[in-house]
Amino acid sequence: MFRVRLRSPPFSSRLHFPTNHRRFTTNGSLMGTLFSRRAAARVTLLTASSLALATTVYADSDVDMKPSVSPPSLASMVRAYSVFAMCSIPGLVEASPTILSALSSIPGLKQITEAFVRVTFFDQFVGADTADETIPLLRTLRAGNKGAIFAYSVEVDQREATAPASPASAGSSSGSVAPKPESDAHKRAVTEMIHSIDVAGDFEDEVTRNGSISTISEARKCTNERTTWIALKLTALLPHAQALIDLSAHIVNSRKTLPGSSRETMVPFPGFPRTDDLDVVLHSRSNPSSLTPAQIHDLRELYSDLVRICLHARERGVKVIIDAEYSWYQPAVDALTLALMREFNSPTPSNGGEVQPLIYATFQAYLRRTPMQLVLWLEDARKNNYALGAKLVRGAYHPHELTAHSSASTGQPSLSISPDSEPPVWLEKRDTDEAYNRCIGVLIRAVKEDIERSSTKTVAIRAAKDDAPVKRGWFSSILGGTAIPSPRLSESSLSIPQSAPAPMIAALFGTHNWTSCGLILQELVRNGLAGETGRVVGPEGDKVVRVASEAAERVVIGQLYGMRDDLTDWVVSQIVSETPFVLKYVPYGALSEVMPYLSRRAIENNSVLGASAARHERQRAGREIRRLLFG
Repeated sequence: MFRVRLRSPPFSSRLHFPTNHRRFTTNGSLMGTLFSRRAAARVTLLTASSLALATTVYADSDVDMKPSVSPPSLASMVRAYSVFAMCSIPGLVEASPTILSALSSIPGLKQITEAFVRVTFFDQFVGADTADETIPLLRTLRAGNKGAIFAYSVEVDQREATAPASPASAGSSSGSVAPKPESDAHKRAVTEMIHSIDVAGDFEDEVTRNGSISTISEARKCTNERTTWIALKLTALLPHAQALIDLSAHIVNSRKTLPGSSRETMVPFPGFPRTDDLDVVLHSRSNPSSLTPAQIHDLRELYSDLVRICLHARERGVKVIIDAEYSWYQPAVDALTLALMREFNSPTPSNGGEVQPLIYATFQAYLRRTPMQLVLWLEDARKNNYALGAKLVRGAYHPHELTAHSSASTGQPSLSISPDSEPPVWLEKRDTDEAYNRCIGVLIRAVKEDIERSSTKTVAIRAAKDDAPVKRGWFSSILGGTAIPSPRLSESSLSIPQSAPAPMIAALFGTHNWTSCGLILQELVRNGLAGETGRVVGPEGDKVVRVASEAAERVVIGQLYGMRDDLTDWVVSQIVSETPFVLKYVPYGALSEVMPYLSRRAIENNSVLGASAARHERQRAGREIRRLLFG
């Protein structure tokens, strides 16, 4: 267990700690709960089926509003109990796609099956059928000091995503590829994602009108204070996801020509992106043998669509997360994400007042590469002057990754494109947990140094009498670089004004693990980014922590809607901050569209998470039902 000493190191005197803003209160505290909930800490993230169905969650409260959340209804608790009871049955989750497919193919039973899924799994884990219909949920979440991450959960079927391009498409030229009927779905997804940005932006504008920011135009520049984001899955934005696999294979093969001492060759598969990875798509006039003209065309359109989405997100002040994929997609996803980050996360005269970072990459701790990948990406952002947005998760495709690598190693047909002898993922979950927790420390230390850099730079600009440049050293503690020299100013002048430079590093920690959540809060306190309030909540007298505003705009926790609400409420109860510290991941979409997503998520996460989390959720719902019925 992690011991949390709630004290404020000297660095905390340089931060702004809000005193009368949103207070996150529920049961639990930093130190008390970490010890009293030892059993819960052993429970891994979520249940197989809970991840299967992520839902929309948002929060709606004025800056000075205390949370006022209605207690759960009996109907919602009965639904939760039923859903997680089914998830606790061995073998049911694995068989669910086959069962649903069989029942949905029988006239009459199809309607009954869909009605059953809607009142159980859909209502538990999905926000609504449309983005606009999630608004009441967003308001409820914001009233409880929770933000939201919108995710249009329509995905390419896995069989289609891994199928090769059709012969007709392969024979087309890259300059004259006509729109294909099957491309309509991915273009509709692009249009819907742009619409979801408008819904998120309009909701934040509504919060602004009821809050303390004077104008909407000002609020849209302050994207760090706008906690309704969107998430993109790139495989849904192509007519054939095979193009991403083939681009990834091309990128992996290109590494063979690099010197053995280059950093890209030292990172385990899926490797680390380079700026020239997309040259074959965006700049080359000759197509490599691994990519067809049709695939080049589709990838160029994908990049164009991503730029359009990000431009609109920047205009509306809505942050964008690029979700992770299977490892055979990941080199291409990384290359696209790096290009978008360098474009939209870089300070320019035109975006000087906008919140940064706008684009977030996803780092999967179960990949062997992640600790090294994260450090190198931090270094690349520092060297090339762009803000790094990092979403850290454990990973959801573990059994598939092991199976694919094993098949490839024995010469059987496989999707794996890894050249490494070892599988890309850790074999044991404890290794993933260790990597995740190490990355927590790396990111929070980087956040601390970014705040120090911003503080030093602001003070120097306001107080220095010469034009000497100020060193930017937010990455120095990780690579052992030179520390930022302290300016010769009085201690009282070391507060950070509102005009401080925009963040150059921000982190979203996606976790449903009690230990990791406690470690995040502990690291914030240990690094002087949070301190005691003197208040306690809950029957155990849990201490409430105040997070400095400069840290709150750089660090948040993300969790799935419909899952582990007790952990969510515990985290919320520990935090006093100017913005929501927890964001709920809220998928939405029509039932017929989301069914493949729900089934896939259940299968992918079952072997990683096990049934223990489902039992935990079922037992928690059962206790709440007894309380509602008998007091």
